[in-house]
Amino acid sequence: MKMPSLGALLAVAVFAFSALASADEVVVYSTREEHLIKPIFDAYTKDTGVKIKLVTDVENSQMQRRLKVEGKDTLADMLLTVDAGNLWEAAREGLLRPVQSKVLSAHIPAHLRDPGNQWFGLSVRARTIFYNTRKVRPAELSTYEDLGSQKWKNRLCLRTSMKIYNQSLVAMMIAEHGEAKAEQIVKSWVANLASAPFPNDTDMLEAIASGQCDVGIANTYYFGRLMKKKPGLPIGIFWPDKNGKGVHVNISGAGITKYAKHEKEAIKLLEWLSSKKAQDMLADVNLEYPANPAVKCDPVVAAWGSFRHNQINVAKAGELQAAAVRLMDRAGYK
Repeated sequence: MKMPSLGALLAVAVFAFSALASADEVVVYSTREEHLIKPIFDAYTKDTGVKIKLVTDVENSQMQRRLKVEGKDTLADMLLTVDAGNLWEAAREGLLRPVQSKVLSAHIPAHLRDPGNQWFGLSVRARTIFYNTRKVRPAELSTYEDLGSQKWKNRLCLRTSMKIYNQSLVAMMIAEHGEAKAEQIVKSWVANLASAPFPNDTDMLEAIASGQCDVGIANTYYFGRLMKKKPGLPIGIFWPDKNGKGVHVNISGAGITKYAKHEKEAIKLLEWLSSKKAQDMLADVNLEYPANPAVKCDPVVAAWGSFRHNQINVAKAGELQAAAVRLMDRAGYK
């Protein structure tokens, strides 16, 4: 028996879903976990009366493929996802449309949004250095590239290069240093590894705590989650490049889909997501940083100290991602 194609299945899904959608709803395709996003949309509905129909799939590639297959027939008004690299790719694939909004321009700094206004950062993820507080003094740390120096030989842990967070980090390093120097830095990291790269940031942080390695690079919210569960772990956070360009940041963000059926309503939702109320909720629920600099972060996050964003536009995470993947492969970073 011949199985139906993905396109056929999605066409059926769109038809069935269209019976449920209505004119006073905004349909959001999201790759974020539902429990992180639904309470925020429920608050918007309570404030405005506008219903949000949330469709989730944590695999970004599947969600973008769905948008491409659905084309003009899609009911999605907004794409909400993580990592600027994914948003850049969605824009490159023609899945998003430009939005001219004074509200969004005022609330979201230029380096956290698409230069063509097709997507906007809504929360900030800092990818920074962590260390074992029993084995490392903060004064020994300085920059990302210094993790490749001889003093960290057999003391460094990293997450796998196959994950987009590290691909985006290396892409941003290419933008900052040029490809030749970035490759030299990554090779020096590989030479200093204490173990094979870890599948996720949490496992890597626990390796630091156990003494398997002494330093590593991770997103701050993984640190926050882990320390909530195990507050006694000997892990410290360090903000690199204090005298240089600052900490590499990435985003979760959103854009209005090219074939949005409720464009005006979707733009109003996107603008609301940049407001103080929504920014508080978006950042606090996952221990991230607000994209709107006028909004304070959660007290737990604030206790980690302040840092300066590297001001390179996060769109470079997508623009240079293919080059970053090739670079990491050449450097032997698995």
